[in-house]
Amino acid sequence: MTSPATTTPEPATATPEPNTGIPEPTTAASEPATGPWLAPDPEPAGGRPRAFRSIGTVAGAATVYGVHGAAGRTHWKCFAGRRQLDSATEAVEWASIPPGGLSGEHRHTRTEEIYLVLRGHGEFLFNGATHPVGPGSLALTAPGNIHGLRNTGAVDLDWWVIETLAPGTDAVLSGADLSHPGVPPMGDAVIHDLFREGTVGTDGVFTGPLRQVASVELDTGERTRLGSPDAELAVFVHDGTGRATADGTTADLAPDTCVTLAAGSSTAFEAVTPLRLLVVTLALPGHRAEAS
Repeated sequence: MTSPATTTPEPATATPEPNTGIPEPTTAASEPATGPWLAPDPEPAGGRPRAFRSIGTVAGAATVYGVHGAAGRTHWKCFAGRRQLDSATEAVEWASIPPGGLSGEHRHTRTEEIYLVLRGHGEFLFNGATHPVGPGSLALTAPGNIHGLRNTGAVDLDWWVIETLAPGTDAVLSGADLSHPGVPPMGDAVIHDLFREGTVGTDGVFTGPLRQVASVELDTGERTRLGSPDAELAVFVHDGTGRATADGTTADLAPDTCVTLAAGSSTAFEAVTPLRLLVVTLALPGHRAEAS
C-alpha cells in the first residue's frame, strides 16, 4: 500500500489560505497535513531520484486528422509515456478540438483513461449516451466501455488525457504469469466536477496505477511541496504562473505546462500569481496509492 506523504506549505505573505478541498496549508506552529499528493521535506540528495521526469508545454502540438475515425482535425501533444515513467502509464497527453469538432468514439479494451476538460464545453460520449461537460469535468473510462468527445461550444475544447494499463494488460506486456482477464462488461458513465470536489479517487472504477486526481490552488506568494514516496505525479498548470524547484533546477510555470515527477522525489511549487495545479497520482508496480 502506498504510504501517504506529508507537507508543510510555506506562505510567503499573509494572504488568505486557499480553499482547495484538500488539507489546508499549515503554518510553522501547526502539525503537517497529510495526503498522497503532498510530499515530505526534502531528503539529502544522495540516492534520491531526479524529480523532473518530463517538462513540456502545448507549444508545437501536432495537428492530427481523423482521430479515432472522426472527420476533422485535433491538436495533440504527448508530455510523457513509458520511456519517461516507471508506473504502468501509457501516456500523459493534451488534446484540443475546434468548435464542432469530434474525437471519435472508440472502445477501451486494455487501458483505463481519464479525460479532464480544461477549457470549452462539449459532450462526453459514453456507450451511446451524451453527457454535457465543461471546465473541471473529469470522466473516468474503464476497460469495456466506448467513449468520445464532441465540442458543442464556440471556442476550442481542450482536455488533459492520461491513459494507464489495466493490471491484466500490464501483466501480459511484462511477461508475468497472468493471462489477460478479457474485456469486462460496459458500465455506467462516471463523471465528476473536479473543481467543485477538489479531490477524486478512482476506487471502484479503476484497478490500475491511476488512483487519484486533485486540484491544488495556491494564492500569490504561497508555496507547497508535491511528491509521493511510491507514486509518480503528473502535474498540469491550469491557471496562473509560478515556479517548480527540485534537484537545484527551477522551471517556470505557465498555463498548459505539464510536469511529471518521480516517485520518492520532492518538488517545491510557488505561485507568482494565483495558481491552479491539477495533480494525478500514478502508483508504482506493487503499490496502491490511497485516496482520502
